[in-house]
Amino acid sequence: MLLRLGTIKNNRLTVSISGLLLIIGLSACGNTNSKNPTTSESPGKSTNTSTKLAGNVELVGAGASFPAPLYQTWFTELNKKYPNLKVNYQSVGSGAGVEQFTKGTVDFGASDVAMKDEEIQTVPADKGVLLLPVTAGSIVLAYNLPDVPKLNLSRAAYIDILLGKIKFWDDPAIAQANPGAKLPKEEIKVIYRADGSGTTGVFTKHLSAISPEWKTKVGDGKNVKWPVGIGAKGNEGVTAQIQQTPGSIGYVEYAYAKESKLKFASLENKAKKFVSASPESSAKTLESVTLPENLRAFISDPEGADSYPIVTYTWILASKKYADAAKAKAMEITIEYALTDGQKIASQLGYVPLPANVIAKVAAAADQISPDYKISLNF
Repeated sequence: MLLRLGTIKNNRLTVSISGLLLIIGLSACGNTNSKNPTTSESPGKSTNTSTKLAGNVELVGAGASFPAPLYQTWFTELNKKYPNLKVNYQSVGSGAGVEQFTKGTVDFGASDVAMKDEEIQTVPADKGVLLLPVTAGSIVLAYNLPDVPKLNLSRAAYIDILLGKIKFWDDPAIAQANPGAKLPKEEIKVIYRADGSGTTGVFTKHLSAISPEWKTKVGDGKNVKWPVGIGAKGNEGVTAQIQQTPGSIGYVEYAYAKESKLKFASLENKAKKFVSASPESSAKTLESVTLPENLRAFISDPEGADSYPIVTYTWILASKKYADAAKAKAMEITIEYALTDGQKIASQLGYVPLPANVIAKVAAAADQISPDYKISLNF
């Protein structure tokens, strides 16, 4: 069954799934026949015999809007498999997600930018934090030009658009890469994220990596002072603003652009090739990066002729220790689902499945969460 994104709302996305009693063991997995799409293993069954939770368990999470459509589907499907496990996720942006997690107001956070050392140090020592990449995706420059079905943007061109130096769509720097295109004499309207955003952090890190001028004048981070443009909240808000604004251009996660049927530019990569965002070109990007043991990787300017230039992992922020043993087990079950059945759903929704070696690293790290549960990747 092909799973589709739900409606992307303009403000907050709240995922709430309720259920009854969970009795899932070896026999209950007998009806499951989903492959792990990132490995060559034949279909297997969960080897866990201790998946029973004592009563109903609810996990509350908050953070990045980048993976929110995927999390919406994951947590719905997870509840079908484990009926008494409820996951409530609020799409509030990576900055707010990190803040709520460090303050202990949610069971898990989510961010498109791995937490910095100074952020990790604010987490209470008795809880700790695990940074667990669960999927990846690309950031695109979506635009609203009805008569321009395809658009190539060189590095110099999109940097200068965002700096406010290129002001009109028929500028020679854009026209040179788009021979024959009907570029209008229309003012370019830049749309950017107004909230604390991991998407902004990833995007501006890329811009700083390819442009000394951007690095000096603007820099990178979840919040930056944009030289020009109009702010909007969340990937949802930027998507809606681009749809409503002729002549606009803004950065959003690939899945939002695809679901909303926004056009997006092919961008010049490090190898000087124009590459369009897709799960395939993003997978090429991931192949060029080795994820370290701490599971924090920043892909600011990837190598490879076929690599799309703006790709990021996105992380779930989980505690190493939970005071509630049932929540610890539920958290580990949730991560297991994300690493197994969830990876197939990721590709259907325009996200990038994790490489097999990354899945193994994440599973090993997540196994610290609950002493009563062992993640099985043989689904």
